[in-house]
Amino acid sequence: MRSSDLDTQRRHFLLGAAAVAAQTVSAQSGDRTTTAIIGTGNRGSYLLTAVRDQPNMKVSALCDIKPDRLDKAATAAAKDNPNTYTDWRKIIDRKDIEAVVVATPPHLHSQMAIAALQSGKHVYCEKPIGISPEQVKALVAAAKASKKVFVSGQQLRSMKQYVELVRQIREGVIGSLLMVKAQRQANADLPHDGTSGDWYFDVTKSGGYLVEQSVHNLDLCNWVIGQHPLRACGFGSITLYKNAPPGRTIFDNGSLTYDYPGGLHMTFTQNVFHPRGLPMPNQAIHVFGEKGAIELMGQTPPTMYPMAREAKPLVLVEKQQEYQHAHMKGFVECIRNSGPNPADITIGATAALTAIMGHRAMATGKVVNWTELGVLL
Repeated sequence: MRSSDLDTQRRHFLLGAAAVAAQTVSAQSGDRTTTAIIGTGNRGSYLLTAVRDQPNMKVSALCDIKPDRLDKAATAAAKDNPNTYTDWRKIIDRKDIEAVVVATPPHLHSQMAIAALQSGKHVYCEKPIGISPEQVKALVAAAKASKKVFVSGQQLRSMKQYVELVRQIREGVIGSLLMVKAQRQANADLPHDGTSGDWYFDVTKSGGYLVEQSVHNLDLCNWVIGQHPLRACGFGSITLYKNAPPGRTIFDNGSLTYDYPGGLHMTFTQNVFHPRGLPMPNQAIHVFGEKGAIELMGQTPPTMYPMAREAKPLVLVEKQQEYQHAHMKGFVECIRNSGPNPADITIGATAALTAIMGHRAMATGKVVNWTELGVLL
């Protein structure tokens, strides 16, 4: 073992017989799913909390290249006494690990998830599952060839409110869909000197704002519409944060139009300069149908506004008590055959490809067709 791994392993715990034995005990000997987390930054730390909150999951290993993050995660998971690593391949090599959570920068998601699946592990992969069609295509092939569970981190799929709203829309509460208008607008850029600043502003690592963040909103739009778009056109630019941070290659704003089967269009805008006091939600999805319209994200409770002039608004879903770690709960339930997959490889791939197609359209100023991406789902 390399000295760097010896330095980082067990930074808070003594190396003893119990820790060594933990690596060799069969995962089937206990009643908890042995789980490893690769990437313990902001998102990884949140997912670590989600794993710890599941009574039938055990944090057996942690991996990160930054010692401070790894130390913090090891302390948070001290109850399970996990091993720590700086080389993610050491987790893949462990036979006793049943499930892997991938929470690294996006350009690494596909490679790590594929390796975990091919080693016989269940995988929870943060969104986006890839930042290029090639990455997505490779992961789709690996997931379909594997007998293990793959869940993409499109966690809106596990929110009861959205499940109910989509059900009602599919059952015709607003009639046939005509158009969708959506936006994701942030109050500010991510901190330029923050812990994600070394990869987020590099489009070759994050995929860009649309791919790294707006993939959630685009997935919800696809879910509501019930199909993926056929083509996209639009424009993106850097208008406020020019060369900030230095070397920045991701847009700070953009606008898109997606064309869906049947002539339905979805417009989408994004920016990182939405004032907090602006009297409109920074995230919104307006769904227009022949009978009326619904605002999915920016209004509580979600309400349907009928087309008829004299008709009164109708509350569709009362406020729901949402479990913040429902998506991770769905992952482990799927592993144990006690629940459905909350966001399988097809959902994760469709969301990622929708965002990738939109980014390509903004970057080139050309119409980009779904078929050009070359991924069969």
